[in-house]
Amino acid sequence: MARRSDRNNALSEPKSVRWLLIAATLMFLGVFLLLPLITVFAQAFEHGASVFFAALADSDTLASIRLTLLTAAIAVPLNTAFGISAAWAIAKFEFRGKSLLITLIDLPFSVSPVIAGMVFILLFGANGWLGTWLSAHDIKIVFALPGIVLATAFVTLPFVARELIPLMQAQGMDEEQAAATLGAGGLRMFWHVTLPNIRWGLLYGVLLCNARAMGEFGAVSVVSGHIRGLTNTMPLHVEILYNDYQISAAFAVSSLLALLAFITLALKNFLEWRHGDELAAVRGN
Repeated sequence: MARRSDRNNALSEPKSVRWLLIAATLMFLGVFLLLPLITVFAQAFEHGASVFFAALADSDTLASIRLTLLTAAIAVPLNTAFGISAAWAIAKFEFRGKSLLITLIDLPFSVSPVIAGMVFILLFGANGWLGTWLSAHDIKIVFALPGIVLATAFVTLPFVARELIPLMQAQGMDEEQAAATLGAGGLRMFWHVTLPNIRWGLLYGVLLCNARAMGEFGAVSVVSGHIRGLTNTMPLHVEILYNDYQISAAFAVSSLLALLAFITLALKNFLEWRHGDELAAVRGN
């Protein structure tokens, strides 16, 4: 007991050091996080609530909100289905090329979103590899909803898979093998055995994926064409409003994006509070 007490004393820092570290952390968060957020909401309501709600009620703003929500509503389920499939394959089976598959899943983390957008222009643009065929069949990818969804799905592709892979690896195959022994089929095994075990990690990954999908700028900016009321998502609409010197309107839309981020953060913290052990396993602890 004496040795353990001596060891704890040796590892403990003086109160002055602890308070200094806490103060430095709070100062950093205040300058780089809280102050910008306070500025966004202060600028949004600078000219009163009527101006704020008038900016949100503008037809182009409403169109950007609808497009952002629609894009997320398509891209997030696509990446959820991909993430579950990829995590299942990587965690439950051994096959050649597994390391390559993991590397490809991580690729959007290392590739600039602008480069990703340029790749889609190269593939589906008017002068791209498939552009002539698409034009001949009157199919629009870039400067339209499909291109925005593709760019968003590419950027957000790793989030669900990366949350589920370590969780499924940690759980192993014992329960699935027991269910198979009892005669359960693959689909039934997934719904009644695998999904209940990964549900909170899955929801955590979906939240992160959705937050990134709604806030994506770079890749969407390249493929959207910046057509007002048609292909501008909320982040792109903020840029256009700001460039047009509609400062209050730009900050009003920005505050709405910040509010969506707060909701996502609140849900994330709730999951960590209620299911901390399982989410720790998700992170590979």
